[in-house]
Amino acid sequence: MELSFQLYSARNFLPWDKVLSTLADLGYTQVEGFGGVYEAPETFRELMEQYGLTMPSGHFGIDALEGDFDGVIARCEALGIRSIFCPYLDADQRPTDAAGWSAFAHRLAAVNERVRATGRRFGWHNHDFEFEKMADGTVPQTVILDEAPEIDWEADIAWIVRGGAEPLDWIEQYGPRITAIHIKDIAPAGQCEDEDGWADVGHGIVAWRNLINALKSSAAVSHNVVEHDNPNDFERFARRSIEALRKLNEVQHA
Repeated sequence: MELSFQLYSARNFLPWDKVLSTLADLGYTQVEGFGGVYEAPETFRELMEQYGLTMPSGHFGIDALEGDFDGVIARCEALGIRSIFCPYLDADQRPTDAAGWSAFAHRLAAVNERVRATGRRFGWHNHDFEFEKMADGTVPQTVILDEAPEIDWEADIAWIVRGGAEPLDWIEQYGPRITAIHIKDIAPAGQCEDEDGWADVGHGIVAWRNLINALKSSAAVSHNVVEHDNPNDFERFARRSIEALRKLNEVQHA
């Protein structure tokens, strides 16, 4: 499994050259971009190349995708991004019923057509709110995937769990749509509260062995992205997570 690292996880531990050097030394070969690294894409590309890293995927918000599409593609070209994922909707932008989510899905479908025309792939990255039933019974993630049937899905497994859903069920139903995953973990109740309850991968409650087996069987994952939304020690998180995933891989191939 070739591992990528979502750079959002290291946003509080700059400078970026130190972050990239650490990731390369630990054995990561890829990184996933977010808004904090797009200001000078050519310079950032040179920095990645210095440490033997590539950026095959990146996050871009819906406002940028709809309002500055050419700028987004220019940044992707400079950085080498081939898969674009729309990562989030602020609470005040989220629809409140099935019709609203259907309309949003159609916006994503329109963006997808433009992205695919550039030779790239496009998809949605989930949090927890997409799995919380609304008053009319609508599950937003179902609407997004069903009403925009051509888009990919970057499945953030731990957020699915926090949304009260069972990841294995979603993998079984929508596996072929899952072209990327966020690999992160949830701490046992009462632990890691200073890190918003997230844990280093392999040190929490998410059953990653079963999930990886299911993903290998049912999904089409090209990007395996390690992430922690708020680590208090970036190097510790990156190191312990890649060590745990290596051990898991060794067990599976023993």
